[in-house]
Amino acid sequence: MSWRLQVAHTTGYQYEGEVVSSYNEARITPLTDPEQLTIDATVEISPPARPYRYWDYWGCLVHAFDVHVPHRRLVVTGRSLVETTAAVDAAEADPGISWDDLASPANVEEYQELLAATDYVPQFEPALAAQAAEIRSGSETPHEAAMAASHWVRSTLVYERGITRVSTSAVGAWQAGHGVCQDFVHLTLALLRSMGIPARYVSGYLHPNPDATIGEAVSGESHAWVEWWAGQWVRFDPTNGVPAGERHVVVGRGRDYGDVPPLKGIYSGGSAGDLEVRVELTRMA
Repeated sequence: MSWRLQVAHTTGYQYEGEVVSSYNEARITPLTDPEQLTIDATVEISPPARPYRYWDYWGCLVHAFDVHVPHRRLVVTGRSLVETTAAVDAAEADPGISWDDLASPANVEEYQELLAATDYVPQFEPALAAQAAEIRSGSETPHEAAMAASHWVRSTLVYERGITRVSTSAVGAWQAGHGVCQDFVHLTLALLRSMGIPARYVSGYLHPNPDATIGEAVSGESHAWVEWWAGQWVRFDPTNGVPAGERHVVVGRGRDYGDVPPLKGIYSGGSAGDLEVRVELTRMA
């Protein structure tokens, strides 16, 4: 069953001193794709600025803007109304592609960017490579291996805030044994790519209640999950151990978190405080 979700995402910085100018990019507008329709979306900026909109290399809608008046606080608010689609059962999602077909030169060339290592998703850690090899050897198909890798990550990491940082890599999270959704996804990506399965990082929002009441606003969160290609794209949330579906709102896709941060930029002036984030979700239908 599809959902209609209203999203209000407020993010920004409280600076410790006066900032005279800043240059920023915001990725907080949900996408429209075959699984999701963005009906309406606005972005508000304080201090006021007129953003320039463009779609980046990975297909994410970016609002780029600069502020040239002295300010001590920067706030960006994205409001949107989105229709999402129900999750597809993992067994039904299996396209049945073989390991040999996945490794064909045409597929490797087409998806090579989603097979390569990144700073967040390194592939040189021997113990992780060995774990990926073990999962692959025990799986008849790439899809079966991807499911096994996702469940292994969920059984290996303990969800806990404050242990990892936004800059923590898959290896760092694995060594810590704790992390948040970003870490669950990066570790899953490391295993999938090590097995030769193209996979991408998905950022967005998650409504916390599968039995949400119509019209009730709840505190939500920015969230991340994974998509892998094994003949077709499959959406899965390794943090919660479920297929991504009607409660998941897609904002962007990329190789890792570094491609899809909700807000980033540079500035001149006083040092920055912590990033402030608040997400409110309302199921409308």
